[in-house]
Amino acid sequence: MAAESIPVRVRIAPSPTGYLHLGTIRTALFNYLFAKKEEGAFIVRIEDTDKERSLPIFEQDILDGLKNLGLMWDEGPDVGGTYGPYRQSERKDVYKIHLQKLLDEKRAYWCYCTKEELEEQKQAMLSSGVFPKYGGVCRHLSLEEQKQKQEEGRSRVIRLAVPTNAEIEFADIIRGKISINSDTIGDFVIARDVDDPLYNFAVVVDDAQMKITHVIRGEDHISNTPRQILISRALGVPEPKYAHLPLILAPDRTKMSKRKMETSFNEYLKEGYLPEAIINFLALLGWHPEDEKEVFSLEEIIEKFSLKRVQKAGAIFNTEKLDWFNAEYIKELPLEILVQRMDRYVPEHWKENKVLFEKALEVERPRLKKLSDFEANARFFFEPESYESELLIWGKMDKKEVVENLKSARSVIEDINEKSFEIRALESALMALTQEKGRGEVLWPLRVALSGKKNSPGPFEILGVLGKEESIRRVDYALQKLSE
Repeated sequence: MAAESIPVRVRIAPSPTGYLHLGTIRTALFNYLFAKKEEGAFIVRIEDTDKERSLPIFEQDILDGLKNLGLMWDEGPDVGGTYGPYRQSERKDVYKIHLQKLLDEKRAYWCYCTKEELEEQKQAMLSSGVFPKYGGVCRHLSLEEQKQKQEEGRSRVIRLAVPTNAEIEFADIIRGKISINSDTIGDFVIARDVDDPLYNFAVVVDDAQMKITHVIRGEDHISNTPRQILISRALGVPEPKYAHLPLILAPDRTKMSKRKMETSFNEYLKEGYLPEAIINFLALLGWHPEDEKEVFSLEEIIEKFSLKRVQKAGAIFNTEKLDWFNAEYIKELPLEILVQRMDRYVPEHWKENKVLFEKALEVERPRLKKLSDFEANARFFFEPESYESELLIWGKMDKKEVVENLKSARSVIEDINEKSFEIRALESALMALTQEKGRGEVLWPLRVALSGKKNSPGPFEILGVLGKEESIRRVDYALQKLSE
């Protein structure tokens, strides 16, 4: 349990304006790991105040994706909780009360400045060498002046009355002390109306109401933190502790492109990346355990996790590393589970011969980076490949030698008992032939005859999968091609 007497409560607050992507998953994962390590609560809150872009299909995709990864929440829109509702669109009455409170206490005020007036103020400050911010023109308007502007038909927004020359300081758990002067911020907009709050205001109210103790999010939110602290102080609510995660960078150390970051999690699943591998990969994208081990179960990551070991520098997104993790997890999956996971990646008729399918899967398993690789790699087991006879020729051999070697291999294969038709017996039986005629000279033509491919598993593995009858049939087909 954390040293503080207050139980740890963290949240992930995605906007349902697009499908779940790896950036959101990484943030959700770090929140989840911290909550579980500290025996706290992990909350999902949907920030759906963007009415035009927020769609139920995106919300469901986000929730389903997190569930598929095993990141189950303690409170959220679908499971409820003490501090709900957990959708911002259902919390407007709460925001209205707090906005009105700030207006009544003169901690916020109505601003009637037009876009043109704001631009004029900005340019005047720039020309004077002053940092551009809102100058507080409407801050001290009398009720009569406000009424006059309303009668003019001016639109209005609500701005926070920010204290002048105040140091806003917070101790970021990852980055240390961060400080900014309020004069660089100015009175900023917190709502379009009392029933239409902006992000920074709504998130502060929600965090306070839901008793969030730690806000763990990407470093692109650092600029929001001073504003949220100012809102917290104006409302008189506790300030959570902050931890800003490093940016996810491309291999060339530039900021990851928006297109790449917003790649849907489902696209990775369709490609055949395992949820366990994605979790493992993302956990190490900015965090490092104390030892050199890399492959962890979710339970092991929780046990080792600490925000103190999250790096400040950007984390490199390396697809090759993700592929490596995925390959490692594929190798370790129990066969029956791997067969189930393969269901969506292979033609239905391949599974009709259960023995053949499972044998082919076991042989191809070490060569798979993604589950989707299997169909192309293993097709020859189920549907013989078409190939040119020249592919059967090894090195400087002539056709006659290839034919002789294939016939000799066929004789050896035919002499092996069907019950003994497995890799060790096949290797033992054929090795004498390779010693006599040459390893490449025997095994290359045999492997190509069986697979029809330049690259494939070895001939012994293929023989073990195809069985005696089908193997002889394919060798006979190769001999026929060589005689044409």
